[in-house]
Amino acid sequence: MDKKTPIKVQAFLAQLPLFQAMAPAELDRIALGASERHLARGETLFNSGDPCDGFYLVIYGQVKLALVSARGTEKVVELVGPGHSFGEAVMFMGKPFIVTAQALVDALVVHVTRAVILDEVAREPAFACKMLAGLSRRMHGLLCDMESYSLRSGTQRVIGYLLRDEAPENGERIRLEVSKTVLASRLNLTPEHFSRILADLSGRGMIAVSGRNVTILDIEGLRQYG
Repeated sequence: MDKKTPIKVQAFLAQLPLFQAMAPAELDRIALGASERHLARGETLFNSGDPCDGFYLVIYGQVKLALVSARGTEKVVELVGPGHSFGEAVMFMGKPFIVTAQALVDALVVHVTRAVILDEVAREPAFACKMLAGLSRRMHGLLCDMESYSLRSGTQRVIGYLLRDEAPENGERIRLEVSKTVLASRLNLTPEHFSRILADLSGRGMIAVSGRNVTILDIEGLRQYG
């Protein structure tokens, strides 16, 4: 998508699972409560404690959601990419944001107001069910994260990340989607621990690491080791 070309919000919404079954008139109503926000790399969209009056959809780029302590220590909760949304649960609760959202690269997001969503929920029960389904998937993902942090070793978490999509083959190169520091926080590891795990897997001949590129050398070894 040309980053300088204004988007037609309805066209983008129609591609998302949440809105796919909506008629054009329904999408037009939602678009009335939607607005674009262009973010430069490193720009903060909102901070923890800011009021929440809607949720966000990512069109392009990537947004980091993180908990930040009073001392500035950061724990990455989620990395949100194109076609995905965030902020729905807090929106329905009427509470302030509990995370900080920051663009990791230049990004474009669409903000949909709480008022227009509540109007649509009241008008169409099927839409409410879709919203609940989306929130349930998010909750399931968070529970899986908790299980991983509690029951899986750091090495298992890293291997799980490397093998998270369709099974790679030997010789396949994987590009880390974010910096090693951000990814380490996402996996609930310190950057040093994350680097040691990569070095250990490299030393065992299972992977080769060059910057943010990881080449799979021994897929079966990774599966057994993880």
